Amino acid sequence: MKLGIINSAFDQAGVDTQSGLENIARIGFDTVDIFTEAMTISNEEIQMIEKSCLENNLPVISLPVVAAGLIDFNDPVREFHLNRCRKFIDLCARFEADNLLLVLGEYIWQREVIPPELQWKWAVDNTKLLGDYAAEKGIKIALELEPFRLSLLNNLKEMTRFLDDCDHPAVKANIDISHLVLADVSPSELSKLKGRAAHVHISDCDGKVHGDLPPGRGVVKFMPYLQAIKELEIDGTIALELEYSPDPNRIVEWVEEAYSETDRMMSELDLRG
Repeated sequence: MKLGIINSAFDQAGVDTQSGLENIARIGFDTVDIFTEAMTISNEEIQMIEKSCLENNLPVISLPVVAAGLIDFNDPVREFHLNRCRKFIDLCARFEADNLLLVLGEYIWQREVIPPELQWKWAVDNTKLLGDYAAEKGIKIALELEPFRLSLLNNLKEMTRFLDDCDHPAVKANIDISHLVLADVSPSELSKLKGRAAHVHISDCDGKVHGDLPPGRGVVKFMPYLQAIKELEIDGTIALELEYSPDPNRIVEWVEEAYSETDRMMSELDLRG
């Protein structure tokens, strides 16, 4: 597998996109995931990303999108977010990326008022539509497991149920290691995603709340999860997801630390290649 990073680590620290990409390449990453907004990104920004990634031999693998509106109870809101996600898929195709990383969001009103089965159905129906559109362009949909109480896909059981209900060859799972820990999913359970996963996120946490820390700064025991991921034989990328550095002025060191530790673990398992 390749080792990548979501470029939002630099963006959230106030580093411009081009400088962030140059740092990512210099540090040694194989790939990059681009965090942006497909509805508003300018053609100049797109061209800059294409040029910078080409010059730095840094393929774009994934574009994350949070599209909670796909399960909104208002028809026009769901339609808007369908079209928004299609624009993301178009941008994935423009960047020659592998997948759209899709975050579906949460049940509203504590699963009361609106029947949760109805929100689930909206999610399935709209994800299948996006799967059709993505497949036409050679793109996959990678679904994020979010370890929050009301998230639709908040554990492995719900993820596999959703994949079963979608039953679409372009719709896959994203494996986020710290999210699995927070959702109390063991490494052995990952065998259920054999042939059903397209992308991996890696970060650390304190075992209690969402953290997105550099590996080694929290409590996650990564090696059993990485071994389980290796056994899935995913032809893809493990992307570092680092959010909100406590010292933005030292973001380069923050990313370098995360890179070194992740590379060490992947190399120990002969997982990077």
